[in-house]
Amino acid sequence: MDMRRLEVFCKVVELKSFTKAAEALLLAQPTVSEHIKTLEQMLGEKMIDRLGREVLPTPAGKVFYQYAKKILRMCEEAIQALAQFKGELTGTLSVGASTIPGTYFLPKAIASFRAAHPGVRIVLTIADSAKIAQNVVQDLIEAGVIGSPAHDAKLDLEELFPDELVLVVHPDHRWAKEGHIALEELVGEPFIMRQRGSGTRSVMARILDEHGLDESRLDVVAELGSTEAVRQGIKAGMGVSILSFQAVSEDVAHGLLAVVQIDGVRLARPLYLVQRRNRQASPVCLAFLDHLRNRRVPSI
Repeated sequence: MDMRRLEVFCKVVELKSFTKAAEALLLAQPTVSEHIKTLEQMLGEKMIDRLGREVLPTPAGKVFYQYAKKILRMCEEAIQALAQFKGELTGTLSVGASTIPGTYFLPKAIASFRAAHPGVRIVLTIADSAKIAQNVVQDLIEAGVIGSPAHDAKLDLEELFPDELVLVVHPDHRWAKEGHIALEELVGEPFIMRQRGSGTRSVMARILDEHGLDESRLDVVAELGSTEAVRQGIKAGMGVSILSFQAVSEDVAHGLLAVVQIDGVRLARPLYLVQRRNRQASPVCLAFLDHLRNRRVPSI
């Protein structure tokens, strides 16, 4: 079985497009189509359904995809193991992270790891916590760092970094001068919310509920799909929100945003390392995770 053909098939399934797969693999689209056609002929099964501009795996394709991913992963792990045997660390590592760790923690960790191991290539996927956990379960990535615990028997969780959530307001907001508020004052104040599936949102909702404030009582004026969008919404005077301090620390330092304490409430959470249970991590993954565990994270 040609490994390149398996790689092309997996990329088409993952990107749901022959064109995008061709771009990702630096191939011509007709070459990608020919790989898929040859694979289908070899297996005697239709593997891909072409539904207009989108392509999806057939039932047979879904089954084969799981095995193709395992074959490609084992091949990559074998190469890494041989390199490690020779005292080297090389290969490609696919990891994922939710917005906060993916934007503010992992890039620096990846840079310092690559400085020590220039032969390693790391592919980082950023999505919400629920999606990253799902990707780990499906073996699309080897490990993830997420902002809320994933409740799945197929996953192992490990507390990795601390993260502090804070109430963030426009510097001209009346609360900015006061510096602190009672929890009940949040009720009725225009509030910008992250989308469902966000680790920041789920942790915020849980902590507020533990202190007697249900999320449904908040006056949600917008539900936005990224931390950056929420940050810009606060700057525009749309409302207030609760975000990771890491996401706003520079704006706070430059007076563009302000942090307000909520009396008696500490919005702290760990960031979690998530891995597929009982799966042997590759040599590169093991080395990178050890690197992450030894890093210090600045706090508020």
